[in-house]
Amino acid sequence: MSERLERGLETLRGEIDGKVKSFFSSCVRCGICAEACLFYTETNDPRYTPIYKTEPLRKLWQKEYSFWGKLSSTLGISKPMTEADLADWEELVYDGCSMCGRCSMVCPVGVDISMVIFKVKHGLAKAGFSPEGLVGATQRAIDIGSPMGITMKAVRATIKHVEANTGLKVPLDVEGADYLALLSSNEIALYPEYLESITKIFDHAGVSWTLSSEAYEATNSGLQIGNKKVAGQLVQRVVDGAEKLKVKNVISPECGHAYTALRWEGPNFIGKAYPFRVVHILELLDELRDAGRLVTTGMEHERLTFHDPCSIVRRGGIMAQPRNLLQPLAENFVEMADHGAMNWCCGGGGGVSSNERAEELKLTAFNKKKSQIDALNVDAVVTACSNCRMVMEEGVEVNEMEVELLGLTEIIAEHLVEKRPE
Repeated sequence: MSERLERGLETLRGEIDGKVKSFFSSCVRCGICAEACLFYTETNDPRYTPIYKTEPLRKLWQKEYSFWGKLSSTLGISKPMTEADLADWEELVYDGCSMCGRCSMVCPVGVDISMVIFKVKHGLAKAGFSPEGLVGATQRAIDIGSPMGITMKAVRATIKHVEANTGLKVPLDVEGADYLALLSSNEIALYPEYLESITKIFDHAGVSWTLSSEAYEATNSGLQIGNKKVAGQLVQRVVDGAEKLKVKNVISPECGHAYTALRWEGPNFIGKAYPFRVVHILELLDELRDAGRLVTTGMEHERLTFHDPCSIVRRGGIMAQPRNLLQPLAENFVEMADHGAMNWCCGGGGGVSSNERAEELKLTAFNKKKSQIDALNVDAVVTACSNCRMVMEEGVEVNEMEVELLGLTEIIAEHLVEKRPE
């Protein structure tokens, strides 16, 4: 057995905890999860059945933990796992799974399939079976601080541009601020209007906030690639920056997996609780609205719908907040047929959008979202995840769809009253 294979199998063995044993013992191989996965529904390829993507871990569990598996091993009739097995599943879990969690919602026996797939990713990553695009992004996140290679110099340039546009000061490295705002690489490189929007909103609402020159990046490539050690390093970078500035809260931006990595998985990655609260930007905006500190005027007259980002809504529970914020501003708001917890993914989550090899499959999977949008005949789709927005913009362009993609935070900033009532 090669050192590479042994490293991967040893990592997978370490992932077989009580939950995994229970899940594999309970799974009846019914295949219901297939119809919940857009990679299966849009390709009709049975390899993309969610539970099938867990096979490396299931095979190891069966061989080393089940009665019949142990017996087969003792008799020498069980087939050993090979590097070829891991290589085959690399494409399935990295290209054909966005970690959206929809499959876990429909499992009749409660198997958290997406969680098990993440465990498979962890074994593959440790064995060196990961797409080049994600490997490169992860290395840049470690070395530079951003998976897209965004440096603090680029952030300062964005800050300068925002200050020139708004006439407002973007606070940087302010010790004792109430909130530390994080940015994703997408928001710095593709959607700088996000920073401009929160600058306007926080000034309007009287929010004490800051950016950090040492912890500005929210994206966690370690989570995407499945490397828990790297994920922990990137979370710790944020924790160190927040502790240095003595902030009370850290704001996760309009980025789905960044919220998952920091809010839900982060304390597990670093092995301790945070000394601050993690809040998604939509949660904070809704809190400000509810407190009467976020006052808007006017309406959007276009026919709008909302795309629920999987990690924020289904996996994060932030379902009411975007609707609380959008509906008072949307005169002609309509819901997708499958929305909220049962929303269909954009197709690019879980690192798929950073994986060049998965480009064709990603666009095929987007057909599910396309069918949702087409059914509503809307003018624009609003979302609250920069990755979803980027993926859908590409899908819209490729499919020549006449629909606009908008960020929710930006819409709110455009409708602020000129002066907040005291």
